[in-house]
Amino acid sequence: MWYNEGMFVDTAKVFVAAGNGGAGAVSFRHEIYIPRGGPDGGNGGDGGDVVFEATDDENTLLGFRYTPELKAENGKNGSKRNCTGASGEDLIVKVPVGTLVRRSDNDEMVADLAANGQRAVVAKGGRGGFGNAHFKSSVRQAPRVAEVGEPGEEFEAELELKLLADVGLVGFPNAGKSTFLSVVSNARPEIADYEFTTLVPNLGVAAVDDGSILIADIPGLIEGAAEGKGLGDAFLRHIERTSVLLHLIDAYAEDVGERYLTIREELEKYSPELVGRPEVVALTKTEGLDDEITEMQKQAIMAANPGIREVFAISAQAHVGLVELLRELRRQVVAEAKIRAEAEKALADATSGDEELPVIELSETAKQDAWKVKKTEKSAGNGELFRVSGEKVEKFALRTDFSNLFSVNRLRDILKKLGIKSELTRRGATDGSEIEIAGRRFTLGEE
Repeated sequence: MWYNEGMFVDTAKVFVAAGNGGAGAVSFRHEIYIPRGGPDGGNGGDGGDVVFEATDDENTLLGFRYTPELKAENGKNGSKRNCTGASGEDLIVKVPVGTLVRRSDNDEMVADLAANGQRAVVAKGGRGGFGNAHFKSSVRQAPRVAEVGEPGEEFEAELELKLLADVGLVGFPNAGKSTFLSVVSNARPEIADYEFTTLVPNLGVAAVDDGSILIADIPGLIEGAAEGKGLGDAFLRHIERTSVLLHLIDAYAEDVGERYLTIREELEKYSPELVGRPEVVALTKTEGLDDEITEMQKQAIMAANPGIREVFAISAQAHVGLVELLRELRRQVVAEAKIRAEAEKALADATSGDEELPVIELSETAKQDAWKVKKTEKSAGNGELFRVSGEKVEKFALRTDFSNLFSVNRLRDILKKLGIKSELTRRGATDGSEIEIAGRRFTLGEE
């Protein structure tokens, strides 16, 4: 799977409009031999939904540039003889796997389509109105009232495509990322001896022993990329979806340690969670260097970050060191997948029963997938507000009866068991701090 330059579009704006519900009918039976026929006005049909479906057959949002409006069918009006109007057809919209859908007016996340075949109702159709037959009662024998249909949801949506890959390649321009990807996978990116050859992200599948990993080549980053310099800013978003980062550094660079730190700083500026992502570091283009210089460059990188236990030396052109590097990448990808699976199970366990559970320690990547904590100022300017987001945590908050103290205390207990309370405390929250989850607010400690 790969992308041609000029054809990759990873953002788009569209207007989505679900169908309006049909109107109910006002009608009375007029049949021979039935002089006083009762009301028989049927209900209106429901409007169609706008449904997005993720598919591997699409790899760009380009088509939405030419279809800026997505409208589902309106429901049909009801009619006499208790005939209900037909419901409007749903509009099924195919989008690439990895598409995020947000409302432009409030930046609310509407859908995150991360799996092939996954569907999400982006805009809900309006319900059809009741016909006058619905309003008949013992005291109202001949109602002349019917309802109009509800309007369907409509809004401007922002679409954003984030590549889904196991490994994300990061590094300075011309560090050898495209060459590496072309050698180890089926991708065919443009390769040339000048900076910013890669203008669009490329995906490739690399075979590793009896398995494979999906690798994304992100356009080269430079100092200041997080602020929009160079080409990296528009593509940093794609790194967020990768499990492991492969940091490639040109072995011929004068200060490899400084280059390593510069890229790390740009990643942290864009998203602090990225620097906690599992990382593998490799020196590229080592085919022309002797072992002593290669070892010296390795030590310079390890001196820049004492946490690095190993730096791989590879040559994509000479096919040197690639097998060992790919095996390490796959090992870390598998380990990270296991951590995420355990985090998902822990979330499910914590929100489905009352049994005592230990505080769950998650990796930074798993935390990002499971929940996030954001510290903001209250709109009135009177104090701080801590927002917790995450699909399952939010669903549990929506099921909490906030008028019942015991129910709220159980939600607090869930936050503690998931390690969220610990993160809130680290961010400066106290028992009296106000917490918001799924629009519901409460204090962190018992009142």
